[in-house]
Amino acid sequence: MAQSKKPLLLYIHGFNSSPQSHKANVMKEYCLFERPDIKLVTPQLPCFPQEAADCLLELIDKYHVDYQVGLVGSSLGGYLSTWLNAKFGFKSVLVNPAVKPYELLVDYLGEQVNPYTQQQYVLEPVHIEQLKALDVESIRQPQDFWLLQQTEDEVLDYRQAVERFSLSKQTVEQGGDHSFINFERYPAEIVKFLEL
Repeated sequence: MAQSKKPLLLYIHGFNSSPQSHKANVMKEYCLFERPDIKLVTPQLPCFPQEAADCLLELIDKYHVDYQVGLVGSSLGGYLSTWLNAKFGFKSVLVNPAVKPYELLVDYLGEQVNPYTQQQYVLEPVHIEQLKALDVESIRQPQDFWLLQQTEDEVLDYRQAVERFSLSKQTVEQGGDHSFINFERYPAEIVKFLEL
């Protein structure tokens, strides 16, 4: 199918992560060597949910007119991808996504350090409320999503995502962990699913 827009892949990292994460680098290498026509955008998101959401909206505002946008969201990035899909309809690949991060992150209130950036900050109850405000009540276009999930995720209950995206394409692998082991198998299929 001929596209007038150029392809753009927006990789959205998770909580206390960064564009230097393994999965981001896998997508970077794939695009560099196999699909140099794809513009890959991997922002370092602010620590706080509303600021992260604003950052993503600014990026969409900057690019969406000229580019066909596809999303890859890992963990908390999967939650943010679901929110962006509800607003703009972008196709999204979700990797071990957080479904209810506002429940999970209550256990992380207080001082935090991002292990990638060494940024220190304090997670407060207001940030949990910001996360809740980004929740999407129901998935209107389940065909827009592909769930990549491993069952031995030590951070999130994988069954939440399986249930949440029950009508979407799913690849659920036994074992693995929260980082999604052997993610290197998927970049080509991801780009194909996103129609980039």
